[in-house]
Amino acid sequence: MKKLAGIKAMDSATKKRIQVLANMSDSEIDTSEIPEWTKDDFACAVPFYSLYKPRKEQITARIDADVLAWLKSFGKGYQTLMNDLLRKEMLESQDKPKEGIVSTKG
Repeated sequence: MKKLAGIKAMDSATKKRIQVLANMSDSEIDTSEIPEWTKDDFACAVPFYSLYKPRKEQITARIDADVLAWLKSFGKGYQTLMNDLLRKEMLESQDKPKEGIVSTKG
């Protein structure tokens, strides 16, 4: 396993403390300093997945001229739009059984 800089392995005392905490029942945990969430708190909450920002890679891709013109017709940010459309298709296809490469060409 690759060792990360600045991160040390847990010592045995830390492992024992974590095991003790893991074995505690919920009623034994002191939550007095943690306020209960209200409906307003939940209404203002941000979904965790919206904080995810995937790493971008620069590529060269060949796209049909009419498709590129259509993307550019939306104005600035057409590459982001292209990425969003591809991501939507990717996420939708993850729920479907794999049937090989999809192509519009006969």
